[in-house]
Amino acid sequence: MSVSVRIPTILRSYTGGAAEVTAEHGTLRDVIAHLDTSYPGIGGRILDDSGKLRRFVNVYVGEEDVRFAAGLDTPVPAGTQVSVIPAVAGG
Repeated sequence: MSVSVRIPTILRSYTGGAAEVTAEHGTLRDVIAHLDTSYPGIGGRILDDSGKLRRFVNVYVGEEDVRFAAGLDTPVPAGTQVSVIPAVAGG
């Protein structure tokens, strides 16, 4: 069984405009690797050059912010929804 991944508008050019795509379950690192295989280039928009989550990208597994869980090693069970949300700044 797979997981669903919600894609923000700014990254939908990688998914052919799809707002939600599927990926294989595992860890968040596995999910992002699968996304990058299916949608080349999207992984580089979520992860920085050192392989860590980009500073201004928030990722949730279910309702849990992975920065307060196990980061890229956060388990993503089958049937879970992952949300990729770019941080919004302004003033």
